[in-house]
Amino acid sequence: MAAAFSFMEKDDVLTGLVRTPRNSAIRAGAGSIHDQVTAQKLGFRGGTVAGSLHMEQFPPLLIEAFGDDWLTTGSMSLYFRYATTDGEPVQATVNRPGTGGNQVDIWMDDAAGNRVCDGTASVGDIDMSSAVRKRIAAVPEPQDIRILANVEVGKAGPMVASSIEQAGLDTRLAVITETLDAYTDAGLFGRRIMTPALQVQAMRPGEAALLPRDGSYGVGLFGAIDLQQVNGPALVNTPYQTFARVLAVGETPKTEYYYYESVLLDPKSDQTVMTMLMMIRFMKASSSLWH
Repeated sequence: MAAAFSFMEKDDVLTGLVRTPRNSAIRAGAGSIHDQVTAQKLGFRGGTVAGSLHMEQFPPLLIEAFGDDWLTTGSMSLYFRYATTDGEPVQATVNRPGTGGNQVDIWMDDAAGNRVCDGTASVGDIDMSSAVRKRIAAVPEPQDIRILANVEVGKAGPMVASSIEQAGLDTRLAVITETLDAYTDAGLFGRRIMTPALQVQAMRPGEAALLPRDGSYGVGLFGAIDLQQVNGPALVNTPYQTFARVLAVGETPKTEYYYYESVLLDPKSDQTVMTMLMMIRFMKASSSLWH
């Protein structure tokens, strides 16, 4: 169900064309990592392109690797290593699965060879050994937590309503790096489906209950995202429910971070449509708690 697209293949490695994703939140204003001035103050080259937008380059390659089943039971699990800015060229790569295999390595590089993100993708059963799940299992006990001091591992938020409307999809399609027929043809699944960035958006409402934002937390950015279709795909113009649960809290010399799991449910059938594992980093240099 991928729209016509071009890719290169050598030794069972699929590489997409060079694309130039836009920083669609560049006008988010002070306090956002996507804002030019805010990002530069923290040592970035400019306002950053959200990792969820980079994820949108992978689906056509993953459908080529796994077939159309990837849209209903597929996963994509990425750790973000190098932040890009508006319009910088990047290229996505996916391995073909080996005989009987259902997990492959995936990655993205920029023109200078910087590894923007890497991880795994799969199809079929929930991938319990995905790249992000392995990272969560290896989070060491933090020693000095200030920004996330009140974030409790195991804490779950309430169920909240969530949906993505047609206007949201149209906005994404105006700047998306790679499209699919299912984004534009409602006949394939009864309704048009969400892009990866919109899937992330649909599963973030539960996040607010895990970390009330009081102004002292500083600037946050995506560190990793794992999207798993269970009974997918997630559809636009469709009412869903979602909730989130904290999985881990950690730190690095420059950041504090936490992982949470979000579940998207169909209230009519009570089925899980998809899940998300999200890592959010907070820059210590941007928080009053570290001054």
